[in-house]
Amino acid sequence: MKNISFYIFLLMLTLMSCNDNSNVPNQTPTTNNDNWLIPVNEVKDGGPGKDGIPSIDNPKFIDISQTNPAFLNDSDLVIGTVNGSEAKAYPHVILDWHEVVNDKINEDFITINYCPLTGTAFGWESKANGTKSSFGVSGLLYNTNLILYDRNTDSNWSQLRLQCVNGTLISNKPILVSVVETNWGTWKKLYPNTKVLSTDTGFNRTYGNYPYGDYRTNQNFFLFTAIPSNDALPNKDRIYAILDGDKSKVYQFSDFENGKVFIDEFNKKKYLIVGNENLINAFELSDELLDLDFEYGFNNSEVFFKDNEGNKWSIFGKAIDGPRKNEVIKVSRSVVSYWFAIAAFYPNPEIYQ
Repeated sequence: MKNISFYIFLLMLTLMSCNDNSNVPNQTPTTNNDNWLIPVNEVKDGGPGKDGIPSIDNPKFIDISQTNPAFLNDSDLVIGTVNGSEAKAYPHVILDWHEVVNDKINEDFITINYCPLTGTAFGWESKANGTKSSFGVSGLLYNTNLILYDRNTDSNWSQLRLQCVNGTLISNKPILVSVVETNWGTWKKLYPNTKVLSTDTGFNRTYGNYPYGDYRTNQNFFLFTAIPSNDALPNKDRIYAILDGDKSKVYQFSDFENGKVFIDEFNKKKYLIVGNENLINAFELSDELLDLDFEYGFNNSEVFFKDNEGNKWSIFGKAIDGPRKNEVIKVSRSVVSYWFAIAAFYPNPEIYQ
């Protein structure tokens, strides 16, 4: 108990002392009404306050040739997305300190959001109530997971629930943008022309120094409580989860060593699961695509899997060569996460065996 209290105290001092947004009060954000879709008594004040963890609203990017090994190692995790010919990577070492990046890629406005306490990242369109908005860090947590707020209406959005849970937009859901999480070494092989989020953020942070102590590796260290718990896997195991309604199916990275492709069924849907020990993605298969035979095909290029028709597919499910060139397979609603978080938000998840 003393160790946990010390970590919380140290974390609050670190985040509040480096809050460069002096115009934002360090307090719990107000809400538009008292109605919540989640138990309000389980919504916790994370400590730094609204915008105390500042979003990056004017992100700068560098070319792959400009990346400094002291800033980004091959084993460092990144969130990657592709829009047309443009690929971008958002490193965890920056997201650990900011959690939200409001960006524009090929004329499309997107919000990349990452919760370091649950290890979860999503991309979604930067819209609230159908109009362009930006998102920020509310300072609140539910089941130890990030709650964002939109700057159009000040409504609160539960990241891992993928829903607005309080405010004028209550019950609205974000429009997801396809992202993957992998290590930097893998991403730059897939997309050697990628842009990388720069540490020139306008804020003074010790990027590369993880701000939460041994949180990632200590299975029993939590700053906040997530319920229900489930001991089927170690709490901080990093897993891949398909989400469907209030259900989830979980896949372990150890099941994909040296590359694997297979079809699996979950919640009456057929999914193509592709991956290796560093990267997993899943796609909903139409009846037509069920007739294809898929195989793993990653060889340090954009091609990640192939089929018996001669098509070559990217990790985002786009045919980049072959008779189906430019055809796209529907990406599943999914996320990489710590096990405990999926078990809390989607109780009793299935585990692929």
